Amino acid sequence: MNDSNTQNVIFSRRLKELRVNKGLSQKQLGILAGIDEFVASTRINRYEKGVHQASIRIVQQLAAVLDVPVAYFYTEDDALAKLVVEWNKVDLKKRERILDILY
Repeated sequence: MNDSNTQNVIFSRRLKELRVNKGLSQKQLGILAGIDEFVASTRINRYEKGVHQASIRIVQQLAAVLDVPVAYFYTEDDALAKLVVEWNKVDLKKRERILDILY
């Protein structure tokens, strides 16, 4: 699988997992992300199945609705993806302290 396909598979899987965990239908998520209500369900379904790739603008809107950073959708390592989500929740001073410890 090439890098583009790998990224699409990762994006699709994580999008569906987040949507299901948040208790949203495909249509609800699409509408919340600013997709026209008449095509919202179909578009999200195609993103989740990897049939279509979402534009960066749509990914940003989906990330905002699902409360995760955009990087979450593209980080290959699952543990790192979880860390990206947690890092996003930490305030700036704590981030600086953590980085001081690491370096």
